[in-house]
Amino acid sequence: MRPDNHDPAGRLQGAALRRALGLYLVTDRALAGERSEDAIIVAALSGGVGTVQLRGKDLSGRALMAAGTRLGALVRATPVLATTGQDRALVIVNDRVDVALSVDADGAHVGQDDLPAAAARRLLGPQRLLGVSVSSVEEARQAAADGADYLGVGPIVSTPSKPDAPHPIGLRGLQAIRAITDLPLVAIGGITVANAPQVLAAGADGLAVIAAIVAAADPAAAAHALAAAVASAGVRADTQHRGCR
Repeated sequence: MRPDNHDPAGRLQGAALRRALGLYLVTDRALAGERSEDAIIVAALSGGVGTVQLRGKDLSGRALMAAGTRLGALVRATPVLATTGQDRALVIVNDRVDVALSVDADGAHVGQDDLPAAAARRLLGPQRLLGVSVSSVEEARQAAADGADYLGVGPIVSTPSKPDAPHPIGLRGLQAIRAITDLPLVAIGGITVANAPQVLAAGADGLAVIAAIVAAADPAAAAHALAAAVASAGVRADTQHRGCR
């Protein structure tokens, strides 16, 4: 018998998926500089990251596959915080559904200019997760209809990590998307410890970060601070829910 936090096809769902997406690290080799990217990821996992997205737009398919294989092994060997409720972090591959399948990742994440979400859903099958980047209510509705398991919403504010990103949607844009879907929302774009509470209060279930962890002097401490913000928001939401009964 499958645990209650999986659907019949085997994908993580519900509260368990939201916890896993609570702190979502997007890798960036360039931003890591001369530091070990593997060491940054291990530190981030120890600090509370529940999902790692492999992003390597400058890598060939072969190089990305090698990186995905290495990341999968690293994640399997690295414990995560007990508060995530996971045995290990999730591994998601950005853009490349074929690579996600080849390295047995937990899923793939596609943007508006990548493989259409409906096609990605067909290729991934029922057992893997599909995330879709959206920046408008219309895109969110379409992604949900196409079979997305979660939405990457943003950019919330402009960020140098993704200079080609759409115009920032701000908290109002996030709130508008929250109002039309029950899918988990992972906010991205300029997320910091300082603005995390406002982003979570506006409807995000999770925070996707690049520079806030990868460029931090202490990635573990940075991850821990962000994870604490997510946990605090969850406690507030649960308290409010009980109070409304």
